[in-house]
Amino acid sequence: MFGYGYGFFWDPTYFLVLIGVLICSIASAKVRSTYNRYNRVRSSSGMTGAQAAERILRAAGITDVSIRHVSGSLSDHYDPRTKTVNLSDTVYGSQSVAAIGVAAHECGHVMQHAHGYFPLTFRSALVPVANIGSTLAWPLILIGLFFSGKSSSLFIQFGILLFSLAVLFQLVTLPVEFNASRRALASVEQLGLLSSDEIPKTRRVLSAAALTYVASAAAAILQLLRLILLFGGRDRD
Repeated sequence: MFGYGYGFFWDPTYFLVLIGVLICSIASAKVRSTYNRYNRVRSSSGMTGAQAAERILRAAGITDVSIRHVSGSLSDHYDPRTKTVNLSDTVYGSQSVAAIGVAAHECGHVMQHAHGYFPLTFRSALVPVANIGSTLAWPLILIGLFFSGKSSSLFIQFGILLFSLAVLFQLVTLPVEFNASRRALASVEQLGLLSSDEIPKTRRVLSAAALTYVASAAAAILQLLRLILLFGGRDRD
């Protein structure tokens, strides 16, 4: 009943999950090694991440967003609810080319929000649905396994649909992050926050960071594929 001939707790499709975990692990290791490398390279401007963020926002005419220091490493994010750019320990006070790049990237999200960038607006609208999807998808599928006929199919298909919405959130995140990095690089170059030979170094940091979002999306797609392979044809069994 549960494993389609493979047993409920193990089946060949687990390899899809393992591939996803491997991809995410490699991407995470890449971004940390790249950031650590260029976090040791002091920028010629001598500006900290916080100062760079402040400069970028003011140059963009954005005066209602504040810069805050938060604990952690690479926990940087923009919170549109509180209108704060939150910079981590390794970015806020650092004068490295990596720190300036990360701070500028978060400011890129601020500019997206200020200009009504559609993918960001769409992603924000997907947040509650994606959270529900990632939380309830498997419970609904498991409940469906205890039924038969149409009831089973409905529960399982609804669970897969909810998980698909979580995958959609991951996919929409990609253009949002890529665009924020493009805005970041354009800002630091136009404002002279980094020299011409420092820009490529910052670009490598942001490119490595982007890989983590690509990896997360790939892992989510592989998980969705696994669900479809396992349960997609159950109503025909």
